[in-house]
Amino acid sequence: MDGAAVPLSEWVSELIGSLLQGAQPDYGVLPSGWLPLDVDTFAMDNSGTAKDGVGRTYAGVDGYCPLAAYLGTQGMCLQLALRPGVQHSACGTELDLRRVVPMAQRLSAAGPKAPILVRLDAGFDSAALMRELADCNTPGLPRVDWLIKWNPRKTDTAMVAALLAANQATRWEHARAGKRWTVWDEKVAIQGLGTTRRVMRLTERTIDAKGQLLIEPLYVLEGWSTSLEQRQFNAQALITLYEGHGEHEQFHSEFKTDLDLQRLPSGKFDTNALVCALAALAMNILRLLGQGGLHGPDAPVRHQAKRRRIKTVIQELIYRAARLIEHGRRRVLGLGANDRSAQAFVRLHGELFAACG
Repeated sequence: MDGAAVPLSEWVSELIGSLLQGAQPDYGVLPSGWLPLDVDTFAMDNSGTAKDGVGRTYAGVDGYCPLAAYLGTQGMCLQLALRPGVQHSACGTELDLRRVVPMAQRLSAAGPKAPILVRLDAGFDSAALMRELADCNTPGLPRVDWLIKWNPRKTDTAMVAALLAANQATRWEHARAGKRWTVWDEKVAIQGLGTTRRVMRLTERTIDAKGQLLIEPLYVLEGWSTSLEQRQFNAQALITLYEGHGEHEQFHSEFKTDLDLQRLPSGKFDTNALVCALAALAMNILRLLGQGGLHGPDAPVRHQAKRRRIKTVIQELIYRAARLIEHGRRRVLGLGANDRSAQAFVRLHGELFAACG
């Protein structure tokens, strides 16, 4: 740092990188071998306040729209950047990607050594973001690929459906009576990037899910732009790969409920931004505690799961009923004979004490 003043939020970001690089947790690599980096915004409801930055969000409430980045399927949070409620998802995201993607590459290089797959929804369908992701591929670091939901904007879906219906080469898949779809690959030109692959899917419904006949067919046109090649993932496999992106909504929920971060505490935007940065650090610490303490043979008896919610980690390892006993010039923490988390708590405490010593 060379003695220069560093914003606290950037300092917290360095702490997150150092924490994860030193702990080398199980990030959760996909079965295909890629390490996902899911980036998305979500709405924080701060209605009824005059806090700095509060505005009408896409969710229809007054509040903030922070940008979160999660590495792996276990929900390790690399960043929770506070944004005004009226800011568009893609606005300013290039700067966030320049910070988050290289961090993900360094963490992958130190741990699973897997290529990074950045998954974004249709709000980030931007040629500028694709070029930014392509520029992250530098020698010596894991490769960066992307999978971005296509934004149809003003595309005439009915015209596309008519062309496909008239084409005898179109292959339709029938899910049930009154519902069919077709999937195909196409190449699209991206300015400054050349051509890229886009997988398209058109779904046609003439009968709804309740069995009601529709007067006119209902069409849904979807697409996914990607740097992944067809030999790696066919069209249907690529769509399935994107469906895993929806899991990050659970991580958003843990911020807002388990960490009680729905309504931010301060009227000043910079203070709330620091609170969000510290919340990302706290989430990673709790994730590491959960991986280390709630999956072993001495963990409390629970259903099988690959990941424990932050709420569960807090209940089992933080909120402990105990007595502080002074005896023989020593202080002893009495956890109780029937404490189902006592063994895991003691083991985890010993491991952390040894690591710090």
